[in-house]
Amino acid sequence: MLGALACLVLLLIGTMVAMVLYTAWPSFRSNGLAWFGAGAPNQGQLDDIFNSPANPAAYQYELRAWPMIWGTLLTTAGAVAAALTISLLSAIFIVEFAPPRIKRVIEPVVRLLAAVPSVVYGLVGVLVLVPFVGNLLVSERRKAEVQYVVQLTGDSLLVAVLILTFMITPIMVAIMVDALRAVPRSWMEGSAALGVNRWRTIWKIGVRAARPAIVAGVVLATARAIGEAIMLAMVSGSWFAPNPLDGFTFLVEPTRPLAASIVFYLEGRTVPPLGQTLAAIAAVLLISSLFLSLAGWAAKQPLKRYGIV
Repeated sequence: MLGALACLVLLLIGTMVAMVLYTAWPSFRSNGLAWFGAGAPNQGQLDDIFNSPANPAAYQYELRAWPMIWGTLLTTAGAVAAALTISLLSAIFIVEFAPPRIKRVIEPVVRLLAAVPSVVYGLVGVLVLVPFVGNLLVSERRKAEVQYVVQLTGDSLLVAVLILTFMITPIMVAIMVDALRAVPRSWMEGSAALGVNRWRTIWKIGVRAARPAIVAGVVLATARAIGEAIMLAMVSGSWFAPNPLDGFTFLVEPTRPLAASIVFYLEGRTVPPLGQTLAAIAAVLLISSLFLSLAGWAAKQPLKRYGIV
C-alpha cells in the first residue's frame, strides 16, 4: 500500500507537470525564444493578451518576459546572498558558541519563523517598510526627476529583497544547524587537541565537512524564493526592469517577478490566451524549481562519504 501511495504521488506530480507544459505550449510556440527577451512593458502585453478577440485564430500571445525574469533574478540572488551570510554565522553561533539556555530559545523560534505565512511578511512590508522607503529614503526631488520613467512609491526591489531574506533565512539556519551538529565531534576535538583555536576549528573542519548540506540548504531556500508570489506581489511594485546604472535609485525602483505576475492576472485565467501565458510563466518556475531540487539532491551526496547523511 505504501508503494502504491508513493507511485500515486509521483503520478500526480507527473500529471501536474504535463498539464502545465501542455497548457503553456501555445505561448511558447507563438513567441519562440523571443518569449525570454526584452520588449514592451509586460503589463501592456498582458493586457493585450487579456483583450484578445474571441476568435481562436486571432488570439494575441506576444510577450517579452525578460523584465519579469530579471526581477526574479534580482530578488532571488539578493535575498539568497544576504541570507547565506546571516544563516551561516547564526548556525555557527547556535552550534558552537551559544549557551544552552539560549539554544533552547533560539532553535524553536527559528523553526517557528520558517512556518510563518508569507502574507504576514507581506503585510509587515506594506505597513512598515514600504512607507519607510517611499517617505524617508527617496526624496521628493528624486521622485520628480524620474516620474516620467517610473513611479518611486516605496514598493521596490529593496523591500522585496529584505523581506524575502527574512523569509528564507530560518530555513537555511535550520538546515545548517543540523548539518554542523552531524559533523563527528572527534574531528573537532582532534583539531582542538592540536592547538587550533575554536573559530578556526569550526570554520576549517565543521563548515568544510558540512559544505554539501549548506549548498543543499541554499538550493532549497532559492527554490522557495523563486516561487514566492503573495509577498512579492504586495511589496515589489509594478512591471519595471531596475537598472544597476541608476545608482542608489536602482534599489528603490519597482520590479515584478514571475510568480507575482501570476497573482496579478490570476482572475483573467479564464481567457484562453492569458491562461496559457500564465501557464507558460508557471512552467518556467516549475522547471527552475525542478533543476534546483536536483541540484540540492546532488549537493548532498558527498556527505555520504563522511557518514553524515
